[in-house]
Amino acid sequence: MSEIIRLEVGKRMSNAVIHGGIVRLAGIVGEPGGDVGQQTRDCLAEIDRLLALAGSDKTRILRAQIWLADINRDFGAMNAVWDGWVPQGHTPARATGEAKLATPDYLVEIIIDAAQA
Repeated sequence: MSEIIRLEVGKRMSNAVIHGGIVRLAGIVGEPGGDVGQQTRDCLAEIDRLLALAGSDKTRILRAQIWLADINRDFGAMNAVWDGWVPQGHTPARATGEAKLATPDYLVEIIIDAAQA
């Protein structure tokens, strides 16, 4: 049976869990207060950092789940940032939906599964 590795373990959750060569990130949010573009950039920078810590990178993302507080207002702006970040030819399976996030200050949350390098 393969080992489970937890990174940045906290009281309530780990920021990343690795098992069977798959890296699973917790839901990543940006700094509250900015617009959805800035929060998306914050999320993606944190995803880059956590994937590197786990021995992976954005070219190895298998699946992305994106939650927006207001999909009608923010879908285009979030996609503009996403499209500039995700490497063409390495786009993951992706789902985007609308959800009430942890606080009204959060506009976007991104959950990632990636293969280890």
